[in-house]
Amino acid sequence: MTEQPAPENPEGDEPIKQRKNGLYPAVSDELAENMKSGWADTELRDLTPIPQAGETARRRAELSARFPGERLVIPAGNLKTRSNDTEYSFRASTEYVYLTGDQTQDGVLVLEPTGATGHEATVYLLPRSNRENGEFWLDGQGELWVGRRHSLTEAEQLLGLPAADVRTLPDALRAAGGPVRVVRGHDAGIEAALAGRADEQGDEELRIFISEQRLVKDAFEVGELQKAVDSTVRGFEDVVKVLDKAEASSERYIEGTFFLRARVEGNDVGYGSICASGPHATTLHWVRNDGPVRSGDLLLLDAGVETTTLYTADVTRTLPVNGTYTELQRKIYDAVYEAQEAGIAAVRPGAKYRDFHDAAQRVLAERLVEWGLLEGPVERVLELGLQRRWTLHGTGHMLGLDVHDCAVARTETYVDGVLEPGMVLTVEPGLYFQADDLTVPEEYRGIGVRIEDDILVTEDGNRNLSAALPRRSADVETWMASLRG
Repeated sequence: MTEQPAPENPEGDEPIKQRKNGLYPAVSDELAENMKSGWADTELRDLTPIPQAGETARRRAELSARFPGERLVIPAGNLKTRSNDTEYSFRASTEYVYLTGDQTQDGVLVLEPTGATGHEATVYLLPRSNRENGEFWLDGQGELWVGRRHSLTEAEQLLGLPAADVRTLPDALRAAGGPVRVVRGHDAGIEAALAGRADEQGDEELRIFISEQRLVKDAFEVGELQKAVDSTVRGFEDVVKVLDKAEASSERYIEGTFFLRARVEGNDVGYGSICASGPHATTLHWVRNDGPVRSGDLLLLDAGVETTTLYTADVTRTLPVNGTYTELQRKIYDAVYEAQEAGIAAVRPGAKYRDFHDAAQRVLAERLVEWGLLEGPVERVLELGLQRRWTLHGTGHMLGLDVHDCAVARTETYVDGVLEPGMVLTVEPGLYFQADDLTVPEEYRGIGVRIEDDILVTEDGNRNLSAALPRRSADVETWMASLRG
């Protein structure tokens, strides 16, 4: 990786200051002048709006109706330093992406009130790199270093709303009067410009409303989630085909294999892939992925492709590394499968959100009593939550732009709410017997099983978006054998 110069005054007319310890101590006047000219016109014309432009406009209109007469500020966020002068890959804030479809760093959506009702929306972005002061080739974020940005005119065509230079926004916000709300936690500079004017309670109400907007997915979102799931299915197939190579190396081979599919067909993985073999499967969020992969053990693979529009799948399968479950592994797996079947059957419009969780937990409690691991009756076990020693987590969550979507929605509209057509949620029961759990027979210890699918609530029930991946134990074995040849 080549060293980047340090940015300085990118919007000004003065040359960019050079990096300390750079090999070139200065830029000659002749070179600076030379770099200003001789470049072709690369402006993109006759662009068509992004596919979701109509949906983002509708979402902004809903937001406008909820907060009449108030200025609303929704930042994309800034680059975060990983080490010294290298940054983490940028991922725009969910709220910003949901309302604009844009993903560029430093962007800010502002809904300016037009009176007692209505707003005028403007997206504030960095324009093309400045060629007069050398930003485009001297600044670490100039286009010769990190790639071309869209011009403001191009952004307007793509996003379907006016665009302005984001470098003018802090001063404009400081000068503007009237009530204002901002989505916090993404852009410290924007928050500083609003210091003393936006209050945390009001800002949280804005964040909660946008989170609750996302509970019901529109047709575009459902289509993107299906794309994410379809790519994820292919990623799981990729993994099965290379399990022999993973045995010769480690869980990292599985992680890398799935990641390749995510990067080729999408933007990234939607969350850190859990590639948990053997006893690691009993750790719910095992993302170190540095352990051995052994024949005879189970592999719990929990992974999801994130699309280029940032919608993510979230799917889990627990696979026998050698292609065949042992008798005990099958018994535990089939119990989790039965629990998942009960949970999926409870997903339908008008049902309480908690119903699918309760249905799955009941099946698991019944099996734990049946196996002699818990003393019945089952009602007592469920009342006291005794099954949680081995089931640990809730049976699912909303899914969308975030893997745990709509996370700041009010409890009464989320977990205490009612399912509606267009909601997408995971159903993912599991049983986890820790390697050091002396309350279970030794042969159970170190076995972890989870099965997870992405379920769309439909008008008359539900649709399993990830049904292409087999779930029954016998079907899993047949599927693995077909892929391994």
